[in-house]
Amino acid sequence: MHTLEIKDLTVTVEGKEILSSFSLTIHSGEIHAIMGPNGTGKSTLTRVIMGDENYHIVSGSILYDGQDLQKLKVDERAHLGIFLGMQQPVSIEGVTNADFLRTVVSSKEQKNFKLFPFIKELESDLDKLGMDHEMINRGVNQGFSGGERKKNEILQMYLLKPDMVLLDEIDSGLDVDSLRIVGENVTNYQKESSCGLLLITHYRRLLEYIKPDFVHVMMNGHIVKSGDFTLVDYIEKNGYEEMEKKQSTSTCIVKDLTKHE
Repeated sequence: MHTLEIKDLTVTVEGKEILSSFSLTIHSGEIHAIMGPNGTGKSTLTRVIMGDENYHIVSGSILYDGQDLQKLKVDERAHLGIFLGMQQPVSIEGVTNADFLRTVVSSKEQKNFKLFPFIKELESDLDKLGMDHEMINRGVNQGFSGGERKKNEILQMYLLKPDMVLLDEIDSGLDVDSLRIVGENVTNYQKESSCGLLLITHYRRLLEYIKPDFVHVMMNGHIVKSGDFTLVDYIEKNGYEEMEKKQSTSTCIVKDLTKHE
């Protein structure tokens, strides 16, 4: 059983507040989806969890199984079993996909790493994702389409076997068939591993394949509403405008009360 606990997290970038007293707890076996307007801090959240040094934590904490992640580097967080599937996966020239994957898996497994089982599993996972086996001999994401890059992220997830998975808009850039393949494979992995899963997405379509247990709406750097899948239906029908109005009204009321104290 693993737990990722974010408590009252406030984060800035170049002096601008992006996350504001953000709190969320994810346990093994749970699927959480965060939705919300652009620029509200959703992607920032995943990067801060993984230790991106471009973001400054002003206050609050990020705990994994009770351990303070702020004291750990990116690779140390990954070794704990936390994985981030990025919205815009980078390409690495001069390093083949096969070499990259073999290196990261052997780094995790160390003395337990065996080449033949690795190759066998790699080929099996490539088939699951409908990826051309020749792609492993190309540079990491070199010449890959948007959909191929996203599949490559899921391939890494399969091989690294993380306990806590963060997927930042893994559905962007996917065509209908690739969306189904990615969605089904993420669901299968989550069921098999009982990992905790955090999905950042704008669209219902991904959540039709990966059914969340909890849906959160994020605005102005923090969660303003949480619910089950019916909240996705509400967002599809009404958008975020009504929630923004309610939040603005609540803020005005708080300010007025403070003024008269």
